[in-house]
Amino acid sequence: MAGVIGASLLLSACIPHMEPPMAASEPVAPSPPATPLPAPAMASPATPQAVATPAPRKVAPRAPIRRSVPATPRRTAPPIATTPPVVAPIKEPVSSLPAPRPSWEIRPVAPDAKEIPASVYVVQPGDTLRGVADRTGAGSEAIARANGLSAPFLIRAGQRLTIPAGRYHLVRSGESGIAIARAYGVPWSRIVEANALAEPYVLRAGQRILIPGTTATGTPVTSSAAERAAAFTLDVDDILTGGEPALATNQAPAKPSATPARVLPPTAVVAAPSRLRSGFAWPVEGKVIKRFGAGSSGERNDGIKIAVPIGTPIKATADGVVAYVGDGIAALGGLVIVKHGDGWTSVYGHASKLMVQRGQSVKRGQTLALSGQTGFADRPELHFELRRGRTPVDPMSQLPGR
Repeated sequence: MAGVIGASLLLSACIPHMEPPMAASEPVAPSPPATPLPAPAMASPATPQAVATPAPRKVAPRAPIRRSVPATPRRTAPPIATTPPVVAPIKEPVSSLPAPRPSWEIRPVAPDAKEIPASVYVVQPGDTLRGVADRTGAGSEAIARANGLSAPFLIRAGQRLTIPAGRYHLVRSGESGIAIARAYGVPWSRIVEANALAEPYVLRAGQRILIPGTTATGTPVTSSAAERAAAFTLDVDDILTGGEPALATNQAPAKPSATPARVLPPTAVVAAPSRLRSGFAWPVEGKVIKRFGAGSSGERNDGIKIAVPIGTPIKATADGVVAYVGDGIAALGGLVIVKHGDGWTSVYGHASKLMVQRGQSVKRGQTLALSGQTGFADRPELHFELRRGRTPVDPMSQLPGR
């Protein structure tokens, strides 16, 4: 009988000790299991059982084991974290021969154009078209177009001339089309079209040119100088048609230099060849990796891209005169532009080392630069263009087959 009673006591003492772990799994009541224990005193005579009584309270920290399931996805994180990050290729710098900055950087333009209202002018004896322009403040070319006048722009006394309204900028010596466009925040190509400028696109001091995008045409002009500068983006066409400084009175274009040792000042106008004296040759040997025209994603390529190792000599496609050397067009990196005559121009981009100077005369096959991966090139390559006037031409249609 005593054995039965002892077993009963042992059983009753054990049952309360198994409840706390079950209660601990309930998030709302971690402590209640301690209150229903009425018999700690009954278990106290038995030393082994009295020692075991605190054990259930220590089991409560087992709850974090249940969080191992939601924590499992974190076990896959280390492989992802150890994956090396993608690092953009480092663009190599463009090296060039010592030379002054281009004219549009050293000769800024003040945006002081005057708004001229539309009017009618009666020609006086002795008047010239240039004199009428000076009296009215309008451009002589604009007046000639408005009245259907052609070279030599003769006018007669008593003739009534229409003076077109607009905002006209007076060109000073040394000012370039690019600098004028930057001053007003207007694309130079729009100024070329508004004034019907033509080859060789050289301005002259005293000339008045119409600035489009003004109140005269219904479009307000950007007011802030910073905003005007930000509105202008340099491209190849700007350099070809607006890169030369304006000629001063009685100033003649400079003769090309034979070597890069003679550097023309940025205020000198480079005389381009009048005639193209040969066909075009490949500037490098390599695989054409991008062709002329619209790409698959809709972007337009005005030339072709040829894959070549870095440091490959880039050779002139024909005889000509260097019109530009630098890296002013971010997308093209190291850039050389050569004029060949008859309106033809060649363009060489992504070069790493520029080896000629502006105003230098070059021969077909002469090294202009070394290839690279500058600008927005994603691999070592040459960007090559041919242009006739302001129009890009597919180089593949002009280069010899191979």
